Amino acid sequence: MRPSKYVKCPDFPCSDVNKQIYLIPDIEIEPEKIRVMMISEAPPEDKGDYFYARNDPFYMRTTVQAFNDAGIKVASMKDVLDQGVYVTTAIKCAKTAYSIFPETIENCCFRILEKEIGLFPSVKTILLMGDTAIKAMNYIAKKNAGKRLVPSGPTYKIRKVKYFYKQLRVFPTYLQTGKSYLIEQSKRKMIAEDIKTALKYP
Repeated sequence: MRPSKYVKCPDFPCSDVNKQIYLIPDIEIEPEKIRVMMISEAPPEDKGDYFYARNDPFYMRTTVQAFNDAGIKVASMKDVLDQGVYVTTAIKCAKTAYSIFPETIENCCFRILEKEIGLFPSVKTILLMGDTAIKAMNYIAKKNAGKRLVPSGPTYKIRKVKYFYKQLRVFPTYLQTGKSYLIEQSKRKMIAEDIKTALKYP
């Protein structure tokens, strides 16, 4: 299965994103083998830096580093997939500014992300990498369960609480992409802890 064939944006209504950099994972996956979803923020400004791009994309490097920090030895996105982890983004078009409009997050999670999650029936845990992914999951939870899933507050505090959406354990944590990840040691440590816990969850 290729996720890009099953979930698409029908009309591109958002005004604060670069629609020329529209990316949904276009890789062959066996959905029944995926146990963990890692939802990051948005595609990079350069398609060549996307997780599943060829050669040595930057988003792959920081994601691989996050798994290595967690003691899970991987060297590529294929290795990450072999661990049963599918990596995607909450927003499917690249950002044009630092922040993202709430309506853009809402559009993307209802048009695409919610359906994308549904492609993987064996998923047990979801890692929400950063504020945008947390907001997207809150929109989905509010739509389907009537209330937000993750409360407001500093990530280092809210990540200590156990959250469940339907049968899924949800981990709010920090963003693992971007140059800041490589230098913020305290966040790297917390991301590593959350990845390790998510992969061990039954």
